[in-house]
Amino acid sequence: MHNRRDFLKTFGVTAMATSFGMLPFDLLAQNDDFIKLTILHTNDVHSRIEPFPMDGGRYQGLGGAARRAAMIEKIRAEEQAVLLLDSGDMFQGTPYFNFFGGELEFKLMSQMKYDAATIGNHDFDAGINGLLKQLPNANFPLINCNYDFVDTVMNGQTLPRMTIQKGGIKVGILGVGIELEGLVAAEMYKNTKYLSPIECANREANILKNEEQCDLVICLSHLGYHYKNEDKIDDISFAKQTENIDLILGGHTHTFLEKPDIQQNKAGKPVQIHQVGWGGIMLGRLDVYFEKSTKQYCSDCKPLYVK
Repeated sequence: MHNRRDFLKTFGVTAMATSFGMLPFDLLAQNDDFIKLTILHTNDVHSRIEPFPMDGGRYQGLGGAARRAAMIEKIRAEEQAVLLLDSGDMFQGTPYFNFFGGELEFKLMSQMKYDAATIGNHDFDAGINGLLKQLPNANFPLINCNYDFVDTVMNGQTLPRMTIQKGGIKVGILGVGIELEGLVAAEMYKNTKYLSPIECANREANILKNEEQCDLVICLSHLGYHYKNEDKIDDISFAKQTENIDLILGGHTHTFLEKPDIQQNKAGKPVQIHQVGWGGIMLGRLDVYFEKSTKQYCSDCKPLYVK
């Protein structure tokens, strides 16, 4: 491709096709010099197993686990390297959680072959013992680096970070959660200690990027996209104060982003932030194209309505 490195260098900063008009993603997909990684993601599904009811509401007929599973299966059949992630609040919101305590949610996510998820505040709604009880139903790790579970039953049950190989691309994943005090009843999370997500993420991202030499570092965040209160950490302020993270997949604020928000990190490098609302209404999709020789990359965002 003519001026391929210049294209990647420029395009990697914004990573959005809609910002630059027609860009040659189809050509990249057909070029043997590139590897394509498809990242699928959800957040704040809130136990929405069935589609929203046909009651005249804003989201009527959208969502549903069966439809999402069919979409994921179709994408996996079309693409060689697919990563499936969730940014927390898998639990609470429908009677399925009240009756089964998260068992169904974890079993369905396991059947969909999620690669990893982080923990949201509502994932403590059956208590920390309830969360532990459901872990055998999750065939994927829970990733969090800023909840200290040492003095709880969840000690040793989560990972601060992980790496995964997809199509020749080494991906590093870390997770951060929101402060639970004042948001969740203390008896639900017991002696869980909240640590600085910025300090913890910088530590883990440095390991992933510089020690483990990951080509892409993803943070699963349940901090929330943006708050007017400048003292409260959100994904935007988090991105600006961290390094070595390429992509933040967020949750908590139920924000529908049609395209990623691009922020500059502490080192002046671009970080993409994305979130796809709530209730399983959308399935996030980012197609990332890596040049084999340099591992420079660009990406295209196509969030999909589940219907």
